[in-house]
Amino acid sequence: MIEVFKTNVKKHYQAAFLIAQIHQRFADHTAHFDLDDCDRILRVQCQGGPVQSARLIAFLSDFGFHAEVLPDDHPPVSLTWLLNRPARIWLHQPLCRRTQV
Repeated sequence: MIEVFKTNVKKHYQAAFLIAQIHQRFADHTAHFDLDDCDRILRVQCQGGPVQSARLIAFLSDFGFHAEVLPDDHPPVSLTWLLNRPARIWLHQPLCRRTQV
């Protein structure tokens, strides 16, 4: 699983330091920064399950940095949500287009 955080990390040396600390403290997590992004993104992936977001935010706070989880732009769609949509939506949207010969 991958989690994306907005941070206030500004310098590359700060990012390098924090990545080393994250990798040492959270052994099954892989982290990298995108400081060129306006939100100074930190992406973290966990090999052993979900990213420990709350612990990671607190950990960065211990070093004087702020981080917050960025919400997904497109939340996942559940089957229940799809099935509760009005039937007319399904009737007017073909699953595939057939071409006439």
